[in-house]
Amino acid sequence: MSIRFDGRVAIVTGAGVGLGRSHALGLAKLGAKVVVNDLGVATDGTGSSSAQAEAVVKEIEAMGGEAMAHGANVTDAAQVKDMVDQAIAKWGKVDILVCNAGILRDKTFAKMELEDFAKVVDVHLMGSVVPTKALWDHFRENEYGRIVYTTSASGLYGNFGQSNYGAAKAAMVGLMNVLVQEGQKYNIKANILAPTAATRMTEGLLPEQVLDLLKPETITPGMLTLVAEDAPNRMIMGAGGGCFAECRIYETEGVAFGDDELDPDTIAARMDDIRSEDNQQIMPGAFAQTRKYASMAAEKRGIELPKT
Repeated sequence: MSIRFDGRVAIVTGAGVGLGRSHALGLAKLGAKVVVNDLGVATDGTGSSSAQAEAVVKEIEAMGGEAMAHGANVTDAAQVKDMVDQAIAKWGKVDILVCNAGILRDKTFAKMELEDFAKVVDVHLMGSVVPTKALWDHFRENEYGRIVYTTSASGLYGNFGQSNYGAAKAAMVGLMNVLVQEGQKYNIKANILAPTAATRMTEGLLPEQVLDLLKPETITPGMLTLVAEDAPNRMIMGAGGGCFAECRIYETEGVAFGDDELDPDTIAARMDDIRSEDNQQIMPGAFAQTRKYASMAAEKRGIELPKT
């Protein structure tokens, strides 16, 4: 197997620097035509400039590829629609969406202003939703779409001083889970990348020697597998320093309680059993959990449910 993107058109948001730039160049090197989207803001979301996106376009063109720059604010539906319309007018379609744009406004929750919380959630969450919505019908009509969202260990596992960023990044998981189900019959696949990279957002947080190991270029090959024609579906790929893993959400087997046991003292006394990792499993969807609990509750009470 040789993964290539000849004939494919990709939009990469936040592609002017760092990880997004690496993604755009990686796609172009393997044959994709690339829309390099970047508003050109600072890491906190202030300011704007088209210079960074245009510089990446020049890099792609210098290697013989095709690209165009667009400075759409990913939270602005009209600007994103214009970007999508321009891409389709130029190349006839869009096949791939990589949502990478983001900002940081780190503070402890006690010191954080609600405005800073809302702004970070808006850029990361709605900045992924708006481009997806702009392309969703197009993907459905073409019966092809590959989407990658960018999450973070801050959302999956937590990180001090990043309640806004963590909340926004955790939201990517819920968005992906639903769109995987809704897009399946249209050959639309959605996955998530959870990168640890040396970018503007990690400067000053890690020693220089470690940062040298975590270059964006060590992550992009994993992202490319998530948007390939034979990509997996509903995967959260952890990546950094040339290392790749799958992050999964499990549910323990759990314990069924009888009606006469449904009090907090009894539940607290069985907490070790409730949290036991024996026979834990991945839920394919929300209703699978509902069926699980209904089955357990019925069995506990001697009720035989009809087989489905």
